[in-house]
Amino acid sequence: MFAATMLAPQPAAAQPRESRYAAIVIDADDGDVLYAVNPDRRSYPASLTKVMTLYLMFDALDSGRMSLATTMPVSAHAAAQAPSKLGLRPGDRISVEDAVLALVTKSANDVAVVIAEALGGSEDSFAAMMTRKARQLGMHATTYQNASGLPDLDQVSTPRDQALLGRAIARNHARHYHYFSTRQFKWRGQPISTHNRLMLRYQGADGIKTGYINASGFNLIASAKRDGHRIVGVVFGGDTAAGRDRNMAQILDKGFARVKAGNHAIRSAQAEDEDRADLDRLIAATQSNKAAGKSLAMAGTRHGEDLGSGDLESDNWAIQVGAFGSQKPAHQAASAAASKLGGLVSRATIDIDKVKAGKAHTFRARLTGFTEDQARAACKRLAKAKKDCKLVQPSS
Repeated sequence: MFAATMLAPQPAAAQPRESRYAAIVIDADDGDVLYAVNPDRRSYPASLTKVMTLYLMFDALDSGRMSLATTMPVSAHAAAQAPSKLGLRPGDRISVEDAVLALVTKSANDVAVVIAEALGGSEDSFAAMMTRKARQLGMHATTYQNASGLPDLDQVSTPRDQALLGRAIARNHARHYHYFSTRQFKWRGQPISTHNRLMLRYQGADGIKTGYINASGFNLIASAKRDGHRIVGVVFGGDTAAGRDRNMAQILDKGFARVKAGNHAIRSAQAEDEDRADLDRLIAATQSNKAAGKSLAMAGTRHGEDLGSGDLESDNWAIQVGAFGSQKPAHQAASAAASKLGGLVSRATIDIDKVKAGKAHTFRARLTGFTEDQARAACKRLAKAKKDCKLVQPSS
């Protein structure tokens, strides 16, 4: 949830730390490399792992072993997985289609294990199946140990391998690929929105998966199609989700520019050096912006307005429109606010933040994904309608 998962905010132009940053963009038609910085650097794929989990599920659907209506049992092992999760209980059952939707939107770890046990008998056996499939697809630097991407020192991959996977799932499972474009689905009456905000904002983007663990940073596989031409990008090692998304948009832009120019047929060492030089310039700009941001934050504090020390143009601002004793009225309040705001929330999502209050829980109704200006404009509009609204800064 928003309050539980936000990290310390970063400056507006922040790029990933060079020590762990790695990225690649490929042409989905022929596999040509359009952009690359450290594309073979190994790191932890985090929830990008679930793309392979889904690949094997799509294999099962295409072979007739499973159908979208097939229900799968929930074991104690699956239910015990760490968040993000649906909150399944031992003995529950979930349909294949709901499981697919839960992975592409909420990145539910409990559901990933349900799929693993249904297809492999055990999560360990399924992980071996995942690794074998990786080898078949040419992902020779990738090893899987679990179905979810939760931390495991032996579960590693590279941007190049994940780009191969992103390309393969779009080509080999085109019939099912549309699931990665899902913006929201309902689980037991409650709407769940996608974690992939780049997909909501980047022209032509239609998936596919975000990932984060502390050891890897913020990862992303993204795919976009323009003028009938698809490209796939992978970023490992972002410092923030917003910074990772901005960087991905930049390198996808570069990829499309190279496709349009027709100069991508042969990637040379010089081309990769140029990409690395671009990154160096961006990192240098980041340091300058960081210093400027600190100065502005100090100036704001002197004038009685606590701007914080973070990303002054971040899209991680939120508004809170009420706090309730249960989830249903919280979601109703957030939905009503979204309806009232209209176009102002085209890039925001509903987030019901559950917090403990003594022995009970409070459900805070929030809309997230704003810039600061958007959040202030949203609260101003709600105030005119005599509705409650409170700004929530990225560090909150």
